Amino acid sequence: METNVQQALILFAHGARAASWAAPFERLRDLSQARMPGTSVHLAFLELMTPRLPELVATLLAELPAGAILDVTVVPVFLGQGGHVLRDLPLLLEELRQQHPALRLKVVEAVGENASVLAAIADYCVAAPGSSPLP
Repeated sequence: METNVQQALILFAHGARAASWAAPFERLRDLSQARMPGTSVHLAFLELMTPRLPELVATLLAELPAGAILDVTVVPVFLGQGGHVLRDLPLLLEELRQQHPALRLKVVEAVGENASVLAAIADYCVAAPGSSPLP
């Protein structure tokens, strides 16, 4: 790996009016950060919450040491490929690429489109009939 490259992982979620909605995403960010100590892991939102993706990327770029390159992977934390993932996110990414040509930016599939994620969710669902109910 190049020594002047800073790695960042951005978990990209929709956002909501209720602050409590972000709690599972914050836990996911923290769990991911614990498993990737050499990468800065962040949470960004499409709308209704901050930081939004463009502002987070601008902040990360501003914090870079002189001459460093930012290599960002965006993980859409959406269960499916709806309009936000198919239309809104590509537009945001294109704007970021135009505004920051030196930025290394890639996006992976939405988490709900990944076979191992779906298998983990199915495991949870299958175990649910024997689980104790919520209080």
